[in-house]
Amino acid sequence: MSTYLLINLLTIIFPLILSFDKKVAYYKNILPVSISILIVGTVYIFWDSIAVKRGDWSFNPDFVTNISLFGLPVDEILFFVTVPYSCIFIYEVIKNYSNEKIFGSGKIIISLLTLILITLAFIYQDQYYTFTVILFTISFFIVALFFFSSLLKSRVYWFTIIISYLPFIIVNYFLTSLPVVEYNNKAILGIRIITIPMEDFFYSYSLISFWILVYLKSRKFILLKSSHGKYVK
Repeated sequence: MSTYLLINLLTIIFPLILSFDKKVAYYKNILPVSISILIVGTVYIFWDSIAVKRGDWSFNPDFVTNISLFGLPVDEILFFVTVPYSCIFIYEVIKNYSNEKIFGSGKIIISLLTLILITLAFIYQDQYYTFTVILFTISFFIVALFFFSSLLKSRVYWFTIIISYLPFIIVNYFLTSLPVVEYNNKAILGIRIITIPMEDFFYSYSLISFWILVYLKSRKFILLKSSHGKYVK
């Protein structure tokens, strides 16, 4: 088993085992989870494939399998299954084991952050990875502000983001320190936290946020379409 496959396995093993917890009953939400994985994963895998072809980053053959799909090692494809499954699981655990609290709308703050990010995107447009992760973060803010503003006011959502950063830092540390993933210095700013490029924090934020957003929208749609509303709790 490759190192990257092992990292994928360790990422998902506990959420899989705990999916049948009676209070969370995560297994009941497998359909909206799958929809989120498919929709968001397709977009990010497409970008990932283009970035590899451009030479913005590459995968160390010593730590991945020699099986590839869309120009990416299968280990990387599985990342877009194991990580969202685990992150959405964290969201459901927090939701079911704590009381939801709605923060102030924060629209002005998010709008200002969006304007700042747009400015930064123009400044760093020559650093492909930096530019793209900022663009994805901007896209999430815009989508959330106009179509799902309640998510930005949710304490469960923000706690999920904060808590998800812990496993993200651990996993990313191994990916970037071994390294499993090697970055082209021309594609990034070169600012690293430990061994993790600063851009990865924006990448993680936008990715987790889109997974949660699409999951919640899919879950709501399935519930509305269910004749007796028995699909979800």
